[in-house]
Amino acid sequence: MVRPSRSQRVFQGVNGVILTLVVVVTLYPFLNIIARSFSGERQIRAGEVALWPKGFDLTTYDIVLHDSMFWRNYGNTVLYTVVSTVVAMVLTTCYAYVLSKRDLRGRGVLVGVAVFTMFFSGGLIPNYVLVTSLGLKNSLWAIALPNAISVFNLLVMKAFFESLPTELEEAAQIDGLSTYGILLRIVLPLSKAVIATMVLFYSVSFWNSWFSAYLYMDRTELMPVTVYLRNLIAGATTGGNAGAGTEQLSQVGANIQAVTIVLTALPILCVYPFVQRYFVSGVMLGAVKG
Repeated sequence: MVRPSRSQRVFQGVNGVILTLVVVVTLYPFLNIIARSFSGERQIRAGEVALWPKGFDLTTYDIVLHDSMFWRNYGNTVLYTVVSTVVAMVLTTCYAYVLSKRDLRGRGVLVGVAVFTMFFSGGLIPNYVLVTSLGLKNSLWAIALPNAISVFNLLVMKAFFESLPTELEEAAQIDGLSTYGILLRIVLPLSKAVIATMVLFYSVSFWNSWFSAYLYMDRTELMPVTVYLRNLIAGATTGGNAGAGTEQLSQVGANIQAVTIVLTALPILCVYPFVQRYFVSGVMLGAVKG
């Protein structure tokens, strides 16, 4: 066994210290937010809460979690996120796979159309008029369709598909597979890493989105949980007004932002460890022989 040199040991030590500091700096805000969500109003306003709750108080959690509208809106968020992510992944994958074909006629035009939308858009009012005229208001599709394709995600998937060896598709064509067969049976199984990454990007985006629903939804029972919590912060929800005394409202006002972050981030934090294992390179290692 070769012993590391002095310079290697110094590098490893410095690297370990730097990474430890990065972890501490990254975790501190999350731990502080969690501590504030369980702390009392006086301790929060006095700035006494750091990494551990002080003046333990669950008033805000109790008001939010015992409101039936919260759970209805939470279910809406799950539904909107799942459906919107599926729609976005199907459209983005198909578009990116087409753009990855270098011999495709009009490929430059299709790429240009996609890139153009990164810098220019129709604007808020034209988008609202379009969604309304199509009859999409107060429906799931008002959230899913206007945001179905992220050009950044599209270009990432396009670059990944272009890196796949053309020999694989040529061999599949010789074996009699159609274009859809190649995509489903060859390309997608080799693209688990980028697919998992795009699913995470899209799902986080749709989960945290609130403005589209705030703009296109008129009924409270159709709102996602992000709009519910936004309204709770503004003091305009039934959960914060029904039977809540002045002391309770003061407590809600003190730690509502922390409670909001915890409730909205928790599902993503639970899902992320299962997706993280796909964030690796080398999925093509050994796919093409000699």
